[in-house]
Amino acid sequence: MRLISIYKCLCDETRLRILNLLSVSPLCVCHLQSILRKPQVKVSQHLAFLKERGMVTRTRHQQWMIYALPASPGPELDANLRCLQDCVQSDPVFQADRAKLQELTAGRPVAMLLEEGCCPGPVSAALPHAPNLNAQRP
Repeated sequence: MRLISIYKCLCDETRLRILNLLSVSPLCVCHLQSILRKPQVKVSQHLAFLKERGMVTRTRHQQWMIYALPASPGPELDANLRCLQDCVQSDPVFQADRAKLQELTAGRPVAMLLEEGCCPGPVSAALPHAPNLNAQRP
């Protein structure tokens, strides 16, 4: 992944907010829409931009798309995602997004949330796993 592609993705607040939320867990477009309070079209456009540059992956579940961070990000992407996590800890917008995500999930695993909410049916096998960005750095 080219470094310039990463920075093109990181220069937009909505894309940063999406990456911050996906660092917690894979999410359906409708969950991102609800948390970000943005129209579905706008959220999908940002997700497409991120996907085209390799910043997120997507999995189809019935008619819904579930987005996640790549399971094995390259070193440049990994370093920038870790930096993002360090930087957002004190930002009220990112903290509010995380709080809304916690409220939305009510502590339940996202697979369960999808089964009960907008994405009925079994999703566990199709649901990608979020990378652990809180792991110790080498």
